[in-house]
Amino acid sequence: MFGSKKTGGHREIGARELHSMLEGGAALLIDVREPDEFANGHIAGAVNMPLSRFSPADLPDPQGKTVVLQCAGGKRSGQALDQCARAQSAIDTHLAGGIGAWRDAGLPVISG
Repeated sequence: MFGSKKTGGHREIGARELHSMLEGGAALLIDVREPDEFANGHIAGAVNMPLSRFSPADLPDPQGKTVVLQCAGGKRSGQALDQCARAQSAIDTHLAGGIGAWRDAGLPVISG
């Protein structure tokens, strides 16, 4: 996709690209932050699967969508992608800069 890049085997997409994907129904967003962080603000439609309990085998069926992992700033989603790679999962994409980049782009966050 336009604007995406790979670093360390991980494909990074920007906040605006993710927003377009979500709006078009092309992405399944997995938020790997802890439940309290998720409750304090998350991206609409995100599924919370904390890194502390993360297992690629437990990911929901994406039904043809691109699975995108996301955390606060990109570190934990990268760690989750490392787990996916070890499990030989095809999941390799995360939000560059995490929800911080999403907020910096002026995109909406939901509380609760």
